Amino acid sequence: MDIRLDGISHAYGETEVLRDISLDVASGQIVCLVGPSGCGKSTLLRFLGGLERPSAGRVLQLGTPPEGCLNPLTYVFQDFALLPWRSVRGNISLVLEDHGIRGAKADEIIADVLARTKLTDFAKALPKQLSGGMKQRVAIARALAVKPAVMLMDEPLSALDSQTRELLMDDLIALWERQPFTAVYVTHNLAEAVRLGHKIVVLSRRPGQIREVVEIAKPLSERGYADAELEQVQKHLWNLMRDEARAADEELLNV
Repeated sequence: MDIRLDGISHAYGETEVLRDISLDVASGQIVCLVGPSGCGKSTLLRFLGGLERPSAGRVLQLGTPPEGCLNPLTYVFQDFALLPWRSVRGNISLVLEDHGIRGAKADEIIADVLARTKLTDFAKALPKQLSGGMKQRVAIARALAVKPAVMLMDEPLSALDSQTRELLMDDLIALWERQPFTAVYVTHNLAEAVRLGHKIVVLSRRPGQIREVVEIAKPLSERGYADAELEQVQKHLWNLMRDEARAADEELLNV
């Protein structure tokens, strides 16, 4: 299933947040949204997920969801959103229970996503017993359990230290290589964007408009740490954003 944003504009009262955003998200792509603080990245993600409606424009779902899809659009948040009294397995099973899936069928799905996210040995652990990186793996496993057409990822690694972030990026790449998924990925971190994104959408400062769409053809599995080619792309992205990022930060300080 593909997603198309068609002329999305939005304002909160007199504050214009987004202006005329048109974008295609193709099945099997990871599309990263970057831009200055307050440019409307997370707002755009809420429109994609149907949590809010834009003032103008449409979000179109093109084609059919994958076989067995329970939730076409599924979020992964930066704060993990795990229930502390439920085990790893219990947090994953919750989304299946919402669809009436229990017993052997649920066991099969849970075993699969635990294996894919390297959490099989931690199925009985509580969130308080897990590191930040492992908690985010649980959140990703929970999202995968519903076989989404598109994962909406709102700064999923921003709460993690740099070492854990690198490990989680490796994990996400390994997941995608084994079974490609579609994602729209919001981040402030340009290193994340160039490691994970097939397409990187650069938004201007508020009101957010698309300044440039950068596509990276290099396979995810060949994008290593301190990759010279990716560093050049990252520099290009920062050159696009630098002045507007500084202006946006000064604007937020003066609010």
